[in-house]
Amino acid sequence: MGAWLQTAPGRYLLEWEQDRLDHAVADAFGFHALQLGLPELEGLRANRMPHRWVATDSFVVPEALVLPPPRDGLTTLPAEEPVALFCEYDALPFPQHSVDLVVLPHALELARDPHQTLREVERVLVPEGRVVIAGFNPASLWGLRQRGGRALRGMGVGRDRSLYLPRAGDFIGYWRLRDWLRLLGFEVEVGRFGCWRPPFKSERWLERCAWMDPVGDRWWPVLGAVYFIVAVKRVRGMRLVGLVKNERRKAKAGAAVVANREVEMEV
Repeated sequence: MGAWLQTAPGRYLLEWEQDRLDHAVADAFGFHALQLGLPELEGLRANRMPHRWVATDSFVVPEALVLPPPRDGLTTLPAEEPVALFCEYDALPFPQHSVDLVVLPHALELARDPHQTLREVERVLVPEGRVVIAGFNPASLWGLRQRGGRALRGMGVGRDRSLYLPRAGDFIGYWRLRDWLRLLGFEVEVGRFGCWRPPFKSERWLERCAWMDPVGDRWWPVLGAVYFIVAVKRVRGMRLVGLVKNERRKAKAGAAVVANREVEMEV
């Protein structure tokens, strides 16, 4: 994935995702933030939580990337960079209800067990905690191009260069992922798509098709090459039992007083 981000479509995707992540995490408050996977992307650079980790499941040091600068006045933190952490995504080394924000840039696609990874995220998140997910959209031109390349490889015709997107990982559909989140008690607040340019490998042709981004955002939004989801962990069934009982007792007492007064007036 890191090598693919060095290509022209990878830089195009990185710029869009970095901009969306900067805006999504800037207003997320708390004490602990965690990014799973893709350390080449600074998903927490606009976040102001005091404790931040970037977890990876390999010891490979990512190559340096030229990241796009923050937009619309968003600034990065000058000190206390996120701490690098090596762990398995489906067995996070955090206690239950201890993390306020989790960012997953393509982590579910590359995870060994995406279901268990998402369950681990739900476990470590505090109530009302946020999860931010970015993933490739299989129902897009990029997804069709990838499936065509895999079909050629299966027939022994194509090679790795016939693939447009990274070879590793299985892409998860947008609506399928929303179902997973709903079953785990998450409520989706933001869901959108991006990157509508055709699957060209040349930077020159990608720039020529820049007009497709605003047009695609307006007319065929669900066909973007990548989707972006922000969901909140909801804890349902919480009731203020003590206050409800006190209100009921006061209501009964008031009714009794009124009844007594009416009896005295009749006498």
